[in-house]
Amino acid sequence: MKVSIGGPLKLAFRPWVEGLSNIPAEGPAILASNHLSFSDSFFLPAVLDRKVTFIAKAEYFTTPGVKGRMTAAFFKGVGQLPVDRSGGRGAGEAAVKSGIDVVERGELFGIYPEGTRSPDGRLYRGKPGGLARVALATGAPVIPVAMIDTEKIQPPGKVMPKLMRPGIRIGEPLDFSRYSGMEHDRFVLRAVTDEVMYEIMKLSGQEYVDIYATAAKRQIAEAAKAQKQAQKEVQREAQKEADRGRQAADQEQTGQERADKEQTGS
Repeated sequence: MKVSIGGPLKLAFRPWVEGLSNIPAEGPAILASNHLSFSDSFFLPAVLDRKVTFIAKAEYFTTPGVKGRMTAAFFKGVGQLPVDRSGGRGAGEAAVKSGIDVVERGELFGIYPEGTRSPDGRLYRGKPGGLARVALATGAPVIPVAMIDTEKIQPPGKVMPKLMRPGIRIGEPLDFSRYSGMEHDRFVLRAVTDEVMYEIMKLSGQEYVDIYATAAKRQIAEAAKAQKQAQKEVQREAQKEADRGRQAADQEQTGQERADKEQTGS
């Protein structure tokens, strides 16, 4: 499946890559990437000779019907791992365990520390749970990755991608062995995550925002809702003003007609 998807992707989009030699030819590693587009999980594996396993929503694998089975087959083929993320803390534990399993098999594990796609192309604060815990529990090196321009190829909500060249910058492996055995220390988890995010920022050139992307999405949604409500208020006031204008004009016309009748009658 990887060959059948990766070949056409490279042929159609011709992604450019820097730092490919930083990916080990064998052995485990964690690829920590920014997340700009749904297509990130396809472009990165397409340029590598090794399989990369990402975590994906379980819904992609359990949707019934022919379309659901085709979707499940596709995500399995490109190395996506189903994890039920609807159960709060339990979902996070499942994701960490899945990542550890992949790494302990000597494979490449791909993760997006932001936890969700960037809503506006900026780089957001990394979540300290998954990435850091998998890295410290396994001792695997963390390789920062920057996806470039993928949000322009397939913005959120767009089905058909735009044909243009995305870029992929792969940084040097980061060693966190100095924190061995400290995977349950929240300050250590934050330090590891922040160090990785700093390297991703340098590779991507993105503006960094020190809040979570999920919070930013809520803010954007609330701002859009408030703007829509304000527009409705403006429209209502304009309608009221128009109604008052028509009413005044009707009253003036009625008064004029009454005056004309009185004048004619006299």
